[in-house]
Amino acid sequence: MAVQRVVIGVDSSTQATKALAVDMDSGEVLGQGRAPHTVSRGEARESDPRQWWSALCAAVEETGYAARAEAMSIGGQQHGLVTLDASGEPVRPALLWNDVRSAPQAAALVERFGAQWWAERTGSVPNASFTAAKWAWLRENEPRNAENVAAVRLPHDYLTERLTGVGATDRGDVSGTAWWSPSGYDDEVLAAIGLDSATLPALAPPDRAVGLSRTNGPVPQGIPVGVGTGDNMAAALGLGLEPGTPVLSLGTSGTVYARTLVRPCDPTGVVAGFADAGGDWLPLACTLNCTQAIDRIATLLSLDREQVEPGGSAVVLPYLDGERTPRLPSASGLIHGLRHDTTPGQVLQAAYDGAVYSLLAALESVLTPGVASGPATPANQDATPRTSPDQDAPLLLIGGGARGTAWQQTVLRLSGRAVRIPPAGELVALGAAAQAAALLTGEDPYAVARRWGTAEGPLLEPIPRDVAACEKLAETLAAATPLLDTPAPHPSTPVSAE
Repeated sequence: MAVQRVVIGVDSSTQATKALAVDMDSGEVLGQGRAPHTVSRGEARESDPRQWWSALCAAVEETGYAARAEAMSIGGQQHGLVTLDASGEPVRPALLWNDVRSAPQAAALVERFGAQWWAERTGSVPNASFTAAKWAWLRENEPRNAENVAAVRLPHDYLTERLTGVGATDRGDVSGTAWWSPSGYDDEVLAAIGLDSATLPALAPPDRAVGLSRTNGPVPQGIPVGVGTGDNMAAALGLGLEPGTPVLSLGTSGTVYARTLVRPCDPTGVVAGFADAGGDWLPLACTLNCTQAIDRIATLLSLDREQVEPGGSAVVLPYLDGERTPRLPSASGLIHGLRHDTTPGQVLQAAYDGAVYSLLAALESVLTPGVASGPATPANQDATPRTSPDQDAPLLLIGGGARGTAWQQTVLRLSGRAVRIPPAGELVALGAAAQAAALLTGEDPYAVARRWGTAEGPLLEPIPRDVAACEKLAETLAAATPLLDTPAPHPSTPVSAE
C-alpha cells in the first residue's frame, strides 16, 4: 500500500489564518485548521504581524497533520505593508490593503506620472490599496517610524521568512505593490516614494523551494517551503485555472479575474494588471459591495437572504461602503423606483441585481481585448499564442456567495452565460498546497490542481440575458452618478477584503 504523502497550504487572510493538510496524490483534504486575527476598527485598518505567525502555527497544528508535512507554502492577503527593524521585529502594526488613509498619496502618485505611465510601467494605476501608496503615507505621517525600517515585506513574505529565514517574494504578490515591473523593482517609483531597494526581498522563482523550514515552526525542520503568493494568485492556482477562463468571486467584496498569457494594461484603473503565481498574468477588477452589503439590506428588510421575489420597478445600487467599480469611493446606497405595490422581496432582488451588475461590468473590463493584450512590450512579445479571456467560457463562480441560490440565479440572469460552481473550499490554501506539492513532483502547480479536480463541479446552463434589467440599472446609475459622487453626511469606511 502506497504511503500517503502530505503537504500543507496556508491562507493568511485579513481576518484569519486557514490551513489545509492535503494528500499530495489525490488532493483529498485530510485536515483543516483556523485561527482568527485581530484587526483595528475605524479609519485605520491595521494588524500586528506577529499574531499572523501565532495564528499560522495554531492553524497548521489544528490540521492534525503538521508532523507529517513534506512541503508547505503560504498564500496571503495582498498589498499589506509590513515594516521591520534591524532585528526583524515590526516597527509598527501592518497597514492592511483596506486602510484607505493613503488615498491622497495614491492620487498624488497618479498625478505625478499619469495613469497611462503607471498602466504601461507597472501594469496598474495605484489606488489606496497599493503598497507604494501606504509607504508614502508612512513617510509623510510617521517619519520616525519610517527611519527605523530596515526591511519591507508583504504579509505572505513576512510569514515565509519567519518559517525559513529567507527574505523573498514572488512576482504575483509583488505585482500589487506598484513598485515592480517585469524587469524588476522600478527605481523611478522607489525614488518617488523614498524607498530604498535594499529593504526589499529578493524575487524568487515560483518553481523552486525558497528555503527549508527552521526549528520552532509548526512543521518538521528541513522540509521545502514554496515562495508563496498573494491570495488572488493562490486562488487561481487552487482552481488549476486555464488561460482564458473567467472567475467571479462572491465574498465580502467581489472580484473578477482571468489568467492571460499577455500583460494587461488599463489606464482607467478599473483592471489591476497583476502577475500570476507562475509566468503569466492575472488581470483583476474588484467591487467593494457584495455579500456583506446584500446581507445588510436583507436584515434591514427583515428578510432571509434567499427571500427574493421577481418583478417590480425598484432599482438598488448597494454601494454601502462606497464603490471601487464604478469608481465612486464616497457613494452610499441608493433605492430608486419604489411604488405602493413594491414588496420587500422585490427590493432585495433589486439589491442582488445591483451588486451583480457592478461585478459583470468589472468583468467586461477584464475581458476587453485591449486590456487583456496590453501594450507591446518585451514581456508580451514571446507570449504565443496570445490567449485572451474567453468571451463565451462558463463563469467559475467561487466564494461564500457562490453557494446561494439567489446569487447563482442572478448571475445567470444578468450574464447570459453558463456558470460552473467548483465544490472546493478554501481555494487560497488549496492553491498554496498545490504549489507545495509541485515542489515534490516537479509539476506545474496549475497542473497539480487540475489533477486534483478542484474546479470540477455542477454546470448551470445559460438562460437568456435580462437585457431590460441591465439597461435599467445602467440608466439609473448614469442619472444618479452626480448624487452618488457627493460624499454622504456620514460615509462608512470600506472594510471589505479583496
